[in-house]
Amino acid sequence: MTYELYYWDGIQGRGEFVRLALEDAGATYVDVTREPGRGTGEMMKLMESTVEAHIPFAPPFLRDGDQIISHVANILFYLGPRLGLAPKDEAQRWFANGLQLTITDFIAEVHDTHHPIATSKYYEDQTQEAKARAAEFVTNRIPKFLGYFERVLAQNPDGNGHAIGNAVTYVDLSLFQVIEGLRYAFPKAMRHDEVRFPNLIRLHALVKSRPNIAAYLASPRRLAFNEDGIFRRYPELDIAP
Repeated sequence: MTYELYYWDGIQGRGEFVRLALEDAGATYVDVTREPGRGTGEMMKLMESTVEAHIPFAPPFLRDGDQIISHVANILFYLGPRLGLAPKDEAQRWFANGLQLTITDFIAEVHDTHHPIATSKYYEDQTQEAKARAAEFVTNRIPKFLGYFERVLAQNPDGNGHAIGNAVTYVDLSLFQVIEGLRYAFPKAMRHDEVRFPNLIRLHALVKSRPNIAAYLASPRRLAFNEDGIFRRYPELDIAP
Protein backbone atom coordinates (compact mmCIF):
# COMPACT_ATOMS: atom_id res chain seq x y z
CA MET A 1 0.00 0.00 0.00
CA THR A 2 1.30 3.45 -0.93
CA TYR A 3 0.94 6.12 1.74
CA GLU A 4 -0.26 9.53 0.57
CA LEU A 5 1.16 12.55 2.41
CA TYR A 6 -0.66 15.85 2.05
CA TYR A 7 1.26 19.02 2.84
CA TRP A 8 1.98 22.40 1.28
CA ASP A 9 4.25 22.23 -1.75
CA GLY A 10 7.59 24.05 -1.60
CA ILE A 11 8.27 23.95 2.14
CA GLN A 12 9.52 21.43 4.66
CA GLY A 13 7.32 22.70 7.48
CA ARG A 14 5.52 20.26 9.72
CA GLY A 15 5.26 17.77 6.91
CA GLU A 16 9.00 17.10 7.13
CA PHE A 17 8.64 15.25 10.41
CA VAL A 18 6.41 12.73 8.63
CA ARG A 19 8.64 12.57 5.53
CA LEU A 20 11.67 11.69 7.66
CA ALA A 21 9.88 8.69 9.14
CA LEU A 22 8.68 7.48 5.74
CA GLU A 23 12.12 7.97 4.20
CA ASP A 24 14.02 6.29 7.02
CA ALA A 25 11.78 3.24 6.81
CA GLY A 26 12.03 3.08 3.02
CA ALA A 27 8.23 3.25 2.83
CA THR A 28 6.43 3.74 -0.46
CA TYR A 29 4.68 7.11 -0.40
CA VAL A 30 3.70 10.03 -2.58
CA ASP A 31 3.93 13.69 -1.66
CA VAL A 32 0.56 14.53 -3.17
CA THR A 33 0.90 18.28 -3.76
CA ARG A 34 4.21 17.71 -5.58
CA GLU A 35 2.68 15.15 -7.94
CA PRO A 36 1.95 16.29 -11.52
CA GLY A 37 -1.76 16.37 -12.14
CA ARG A 38 -2.63 16.35 -8.45
CA GLY A 39 -1.12 19.31 -6.59
CA THR A 40 -2.45 21.59 -3.87
CA GLY A 41 -5.91 21.63 -5.43
CA GLU A 42 -6.48 17.99 -4.53
CA MET A 43 -5.44 18.65 -0.94
CA MET A 44 -7.76 21.64 -0.61
CA LYS A 45 -10.64 19.72 -2.16
CA LEU A 46 -10.32 17.08 0.54
CA MET A 47 -10.02 19.63 3.34
CA GLU A 48 -13.08 21.54 2.09
CA SER A 49 -15.16 18.45 1.38
CA THR A 50 -18.83 18.54 2.36
CA VAL A 51 -19.23 14.76 2.12
CA GLU A 52 -16.02 13.25 3.54
CA ALA A 53 -16.68 11.95 7.07
CA HIS A 54 -13.17 12.50 8.45
CA ILE A 55 -12.08 15.86 7.11
CA PRO A 56 -8.74 17.23 8.36
CA PHE A 57 -8.52 20.82 9.63
CA ALA A 58 -5.08 21.52 8.16
CA PRO A 59 -2.10 19.69 6.69
CA PRO A 60 -0.13 17.62 7.20
CA PHE A 61 -2.39 14.62 6.99
CA LEU A 62 -1.86 11.12 5.74
CA ARG A 63 -4.09 8.80 3.76
CA ASP A 64 -3.62 5.08 4.20
CA GLY A 65 -6.30 3.39 2.13
CA ASP A 66 -9.59 4.66 3.52
CA GLN A 67 -7.97 5.97 6.69
CA ILE A 68 -7.12 9.68 7.02
CA ILE A 69 -4.87 10.70 9.92
CA SER A 70 -4.09 14.34 10.74
CA HIS A 71 -1.60 16.14 13.01
CA VAL A 72 2.09 15.27 13.09
CA ALA A 73 2.18 13.49 16.46
CA ASN A 74 -0.98 11.56 15.63
CA ILE A 75 0.38 10.53 12.22
CA LEU A 76 3.67 9.37 13.74
CA PHE A 77 1.85 7.50 16.50
CA TYR A 78 -0.01 5.67 13.72
CA LEU A 79 3.00 5.11 11.48
CA GLY A 80 5.56 4.28 14.15
CA PRO A 81 4.63 0.63 14.74
CA ARG A 82 3.94 0.07 11.03
CA LEU A 83 7.37 1.39 10.02
CA GLY A 84 9.34 -0.19 12.85
CA LEU A 85 10.00 3.24 14.37
CA ALA A 86 8.16 2.89 17.67
CA PRO A 87 8.89 0.93 20.86
CA LYS A 88 7.14 -2.41 21.19
CA ASP A 89 6.28 -1.76 24.84
CA GLU A 90 2.95 0.04 25.24
CA ALA A 91 4.13 2.31 28.07
CA GLN A 92 7.12 3.36 26.00
CA ARG A 93 4.87 4.05 22.99
CA TRP A 94 2.81 6.45 25.09
CA PHE A 95 5.99 8.11 26.36
CA ALA A 96 7.21 8.47 22.76
CA ASN A 97 3.90 10.13 21.88
CA GLY A 98 4.33 12.54 24.77
CA LEU A 99 7.82 13.43 23.56
CA GLN A 100 6.47 14.07 20.07
CA LEU A 101 3.72 16.27 21.44
CA THR A 102 6.36 18.26 23.33
CA ILE A 103 8.20 18.72 20.02
CA THR A 104 4.90 19.94 18.59
CA ASP A 105 4.72 22.58 21.34
CA PHE A 106 8.29 23.63 20.59
CA ILE A 107 7.64 23.95 16.86
CA ALA A 108 4.66 26.19 17.59
CA GLU A 109 6.98 28.49 19.54
CA VAL A 110 9.50 28.46 16.68
CA HIS A 111 6.73 29.59 14.32
CA ASP A 112 5.67 32.35 16.70
CA THR A 113 9.12 33.96 16.61
CA HIS A 114 8.34 35.30 13.15
CA HIS A 115 4.54 35.49 13.45
CA PRO A 116 3.88 36.54 17.05
CA ILE A 117 0.72 38.56 16.31
CA ALA A 118 -1.14 36.74 13.55
CA THR A 119 -0.46 34.14 10.87
CA SER A 120 -2.63 36.19 8.52
CA LYS A 121 -0.18 39.10 8.63
CA TYR A 122 3.17 39.24 6.83
CA TYR A 123 6.35 39.08 8.87
CA GLU A 124 7.06 42.67 7.80
CA ASP A 125 3.85 43.75 9.53
CA GLN A 126 5.04 42.47 12.92
CA THR A 127 8.81 42.84 12.84
CA GLN A 128 9.18 44.69 16.13
CA GLU A 129 6.99 42.21 17.96
CA ALA A 130 8.94 39.37 16.33
CA LYS A 131 12.21 40.78 17.63
CA ALA A 132 10.87 40.78 21.18
CA ARG A 133 9.42 37.28 20.83
CA ALA A 134 12.60 35.89 19.27
CA ALA A 135 14.76 37.37 22.03
CA GLU A 136 12.66 35.56 24.62
CA PHE A 137 12.74 32.38 22.56
CA VAL A 138 16.51 32.40 22.10
CA THR A 139 17.27 33.36 25.68
CA ASN A 140 14.83 31.15 27.53
CA ARG A 141 12.83 28.76 25.37
CA ILE A 142 15.59 27.10 23.33
CA PRO A 143 17.50 26.18 26.53
CA LYS A 144 14.25 25.09 28.21
CA PHE A 145 13.19 22.65 25.49
CA LEU A 146 16.62 21.41 24.43
CA GLY A 147 17.61 21.04 28.07
CA TYR A 148 14.59 18.79 28.61
CA PHE A 149 15.39 16.57 25.63
CA GLU A 150 19.05 16.45 26.67
CA ARG A 151 17.96 15.03 30.03
CA VAL A 152 15.63 12.54 28.32
CA LEU A 153 18.58 11.22 26.31
CA ALA A 154 20.88 11.14 29.33
CA GLN A 155 18.33 9.35 31.52
CA ASN A 156 17.22 6.72 29.01
CA PRO A 157 18.00 3.50 30.91
CA ASP A 158 18.45 1.56 27.66
CA GLY A 159 21.21 3.93 26.49
CA ASN A 160 22.67 3.82 22.99
CA GLY A 161 22.03 7.53 22.55
CA HIS A 162 18.35 7.28 21.68
CA ALA A 163 15.43 9.19 23.17
CA ILE A 164 13.56 6.04 24.11
CA GLY A 165 14.52 2.37 24.03
CA ASN A 166 17.68 1.09 22.37
CA ALA A 167 16.79 1.69 18.70
CA VAL A 168 15.89 4.63 16.50
CA THR A 169 12.29 5.83 16.78
CA TYR A 170 10.36 8.58 15.07
CA VAL A 171 11.17 10.80 18.07
CA ASP A 172 14.89 10.58 17.26
CA LEU A 173 14.17 11.54 13.65
CA SER A 174 12.10 14.51 14.80
CA LEU A 175 14.81 15.70 17.19
CA PHE A 176 17.24 15.57 14.25
CA GLN A 177 14.91 17.90 12.33
CA VAL A 178 14.62 20.25 15.30
CA ILE A 179 18.41 20.67 15.44
CA GLU A 180 18.59 21.08 11.65
CA GLY A 181 15.92 23.77 11.73
CA LEU A 182 17.38 25.67 14.67
CA ARG A 183 20.80 25.69 13.04
CA TYR A 184 19.23 27.23 9.96
CA ALA A 185 17.03 29.81 11.68
CA PHE A 186 19.20 30.71 14.66
CA PRO A 187 22.82 29.86 13.75
CA LYS A 188 24.34 32.41 16.13
CA ALA A 189 22.26 31.20 19.06
CA MET A 190 22.96 27.56 18.27
CA ARG A 191 26.71 28.08 18.05
CA HIS A 192 26.48 29.49 21.55
CA ASP A 193 24.17 26.77 22.93
CA GLU A 194 25.21 23.50 21.32
CA VAL A 195 28.05 22.82 23.75
CA ARG A 196 25.40 22.45 26.46
CA PHE A 197 23.59 19.63 24.66
CA PRO A 198 26.17 17.00 23.63
CA ASN A 199 23.68 14.12 23.67
CA LEU A 200 21.37 15.90 21.24
CA ILE A 201 24.27 16.74 18.93
CA ARG A 202 25.41 13.11 18.95
CA LEU A 203 21.86 11.98 18.18
CA HIS A 204 21.70 14.45 15.29
CA ALA A 205 24.91 12.96 13.84
CA LEU A 206 23.64 9.41 14.36
CA VAL A 207 20.40 10.09 12.47
CA LYS A 208 22.17 11.99 9.70
CA SER A 209 24.45 9.01 9.06
CA ARG A 210 21.64 6.49 8.66
CA PRO A 211 21.75 5.24 5.05
CA ASN A 212 18.18 6.08 4.06
CA ILE A 213 18.33 9.48 5.72
CA ALA A 214 21.69 10.30 4.12
CA ALA A 215 20.29 9.35 0.71
CA TYR A 216 17.17 11.43 1.32
CA LEU A 217 19.13 14.51 2.39
CA ALA A 218 21.19 14.29 -0.80
CA SER A 219 18.12 13.88 -3.02
CA PRO A 220 15.77 16.46 -4.60
CA ARG A 221 13.00 15.09 -2.39
CA ARG A 222 14.54 16.99 0.53
CA LEU A 223 13.36 20.55 0.12
CA ALA A 224 15.67 23.34 1.25
CA PHE A 225 14.81 25.50 4.24
CA ASN A 226 13.32 28.81 3.15
CA GLU A 227 11.48 31.82 4.50
CA ASP A 228 8.04 30.34 3.83
CA GLY A 229 8.40 27.45 6.28
CA ILE A 230 8.42 27.01 10.05
CA PHE A 231 12.16 27.60 10.46
CA ARG A 232 13.02 30.97 8.89
CA ARG A 233 16.35 32.79 8.87
CA TYR A 234 15.90 36.44 9.67
CA PRO A 235 19.30 37.77 10.84
CA GLU A 236 17.67 40.43 12.98
CA LEU A 237 16.01 37.71 15.07
CA ASP A 238 19.15 35.63 15.60
CA ILE A 239 20.91 36.94 18.69
CA ALA A 240 23.53 35.39 20.93
CA PRO A 241 21.88 34.54 24.26
